[in-house]
Amino acid sequence: MYLGFVRIHEALFALPFAYMGMLLAAGGWPGWHDFIWINVAMAGARTLGMAANRFVHRKEDAVNPRTANRHLPLGLIRPFEVILMMAVATAVLFLAAAQLNPLALILAPVAAIYVVLYSYAKYFTWGCHFVLGWALAIAPTAAWIGVTGRLDPQPMLLSLAVAAWAGGFDVIYGCADVEFDRGYGVKSIAGRFGVGAALITAKIMHTASAASLLALGLWMDLGIFYFIGLALAVALLIYENSLVTPTNLSKLTSPFFRYNSVISLVVLAFTVLDIVY
Repeated sequence: MYLGFVRIHEALFALPFAYMGMLLAAGGWPGWHDFIWINVAMAGARTLGMAANRFVHRKEDAVNPRTANRHLPLGLIRPFEVILMMAVATAVLFLAAAQLNPLALILAPVAAIYVVLYSYAKYFTWGCHFVLGWALAIAPTAAWIGVTGRLDPQPMLLSLAVAAWAGGFDVIYGCADVEFDRGYGVKSIAGRFGVGAALITAKIMHTASAASLLALGLWMDLGIFYFIGLALAVALLIYENSLVTPTNLSKLTSPFFRYNSVISLVVLAFTVLDIVY
């Protein structure tokens, strides 16, 4: 039940990019110590962020037909249990960061605060999608820091790619709730500028994500396998963006959109091939 609450499959949005940051930082396998504790830190941050998001939005989730079957609205999990889950997840995140290096531990509270507070953004600004994107974009830079103990510029470029990629999909998903959001006072690009403008924004963001990954590959002098993976990911992004139009959002419920994290898995797989060969 608790695994369903934090929606483990959605962790695949950021986890492959975290692994990319880890592998690129190490120039290969970083060793079991770093690998294990990076995974523990990711699990803590993911659980904290999702639990906070569900807690903050529990009232509108209860009245939105699309989200009324979630754990909190159904009473399967009680609010105090969510708060306890957040406390445990925070402790796990700090413990993992302490096992990695001093800089990781210093920055862990910053990451924890951000993944909690980003959930409030949709009450204040239609730019909330960008705020969410950066919440997921922490992952690759954090993994890089976990390996090197340094904040270098390369992982920031990877984080930019993640922010634009994840934020773009959040813009698309926001189109499905545009009427509810307007009535409930929740802000989004679709609610402020219309569905058509939101879908154009998503395309621009995904173009920026692809450009960031291309720039990263050129900057780090990565090989042919990386660029093959990037080309496949771009093709998937183009296809996925073509599935929705301002007059037809029905494909948002399709399995492809539910599991669009396959894009990040493709980039990771070919990055691994590039490093190995």
